[in-house]
Amino acid sequence: MTSRRHFLTGAASTLFAAPFITSGLRAASPNGKLRHVAFGGNGMSWSDITNMSNHPMWELYAVCDVDTNNFAKVKEKFPGVKCYQYWQELFEKEAGNFDSVNVSVPDHMHGTIGLKALGLGKHVYGQKPLAQNLWECRQLMLKAREKGVLTQMGIQISSAFTERHAVALIQNGSIGKVKEAHTFSSKKWGDMEPLPDRADPVPAGFDWNQWLGPATERPYLKGFYHPSNWRKRRDFGTGTLGDMGCHMFSGWFRALDLAAPIAVKSAGLAPPNKDNWAINGQVEYTFKGTKYTEADTVKVTWYDGDNKPPAEVIALLAGADGKPAKIDQGTIYLGTEGVLFAPHTSTPLLFPRDKFKGHPYPQLEPRDHWKDFIDCCLKGDKKPSANFDYAGPLTEAVLLGCIASVFPNESLTWDSPGLKIPNNETANGFVKRSYRKGWEIAV
Repeated sequence: MTSRRHFLTGAASTLFAAPFITSGLRAASPNGKLRHVAFGGNGMSWSDITNMSNHPMWELYAVCDVDTNNFAKVKEKFPGVKCYQYWQELFEKEAGNFDSVNVSVPDHMHGTIGLKALGLGKHVYGQKPLAQNLWECRQLMLKAREKGVLTQMGIQISSAFTERHAVALIQNGSIGKVKEAHTFSSKKWGDMEPLPDRADPVPAGFDWNQWLGPATERPYLKGFYHPSNWRKRRDFGTGTLGDMGCHMFSGWFRALDLAAPIAVKSAGLAPPNKDNWAINGQVEYTFKGTKYTEADTVKVTWYDGDNKPPAEVIALLAGADGKPAKIDQGTIYLGTEGVLFAPHTSTPLLFPRDKFKGHPYPQLEPRDHWKDFIDCCLKGDKKPSANFDYAGPLTEAVLLGCIASVFPNESLTWDSPGLKIPNNETANGFVKRSYRKGWEIAV
């Protein structure tokens, strides 16, 4: 029999070769349900499949996780589910037996697994950010378009009443034309210290080599990567901006009908070090204006950690007592006729309060982000609201800010059609990652 090590070596060396089965040859589900595979058995994947399980026409067929310690909880909730430690083996053995996937693993594996699933004609629910680098992000969007499958990025707040109300208020002209916007998160997914110079034992049931995937080999460090701190590391996560930016950019990206940024500049307190993303970031984006903006261009500024919008901007959020609103995460839109504050996950507020007293809020139908994806996959009559044609450009804007943070106070121009940063050759080198031998992606 072929050993597992030999199987994995062979599988990794032929990633994304011509698929051995096409979407048109998939077996029909005997009960008409959407048969689903989860990549990830804990964390956000657990949240995704738990929410998806509320749909009566969805069923979990298999789960894949490099940490087998996560299987027990999944099996308890979903008896009979198949479990795989290696995604290559799952695709090899089960490609004809499921219809959709969620890719809810660390950022650096989104592109690798997502592109394989798309190449096989599977519908994909991809966690944010869509990918860990700009090149993979673009390939996911293009491959989904080529295969004609249904896709959704896991920015569930974009389906919530709160964000949709803010979008509607902006687009119906409640505060006039938007002059600028400020968006911020108090989270600190970064680390200003170097990594320790040591190697720790790999936990039982966990495959460190598979977890590394395309990243450069390095020793396992307890508490620094798996299961949760990988977001802080440049080779695996995308920092606070990559984590929260995809959620929070979505409000103004949709409200202002924006496309790719023209330029991006970091004004954060410190750049990242060679291993870790920094904290207390600030990134200034310039976009082409739209019918919802005052000028031909519009600036949106991102802040994280202890950084916040200027005091004069926060002062615009004064209540009846004259005190500014407390802010933690959200977006402040400055319009020609007023100000809108959209707290993250909370009801948007219009300022000055006396001017907008009794201002009508739009009436919106309920929407569920996971149900939206499943219904679209089953019916095939429309695209989910955060499909990759929308989520791709949104994520590209976020990832450009991550690159900009490495080059503080330098304006980087963005050639979106050419997928390049033409005015900085070094920065352009971060558009696509370097891949470990045997883990290269062919599209």
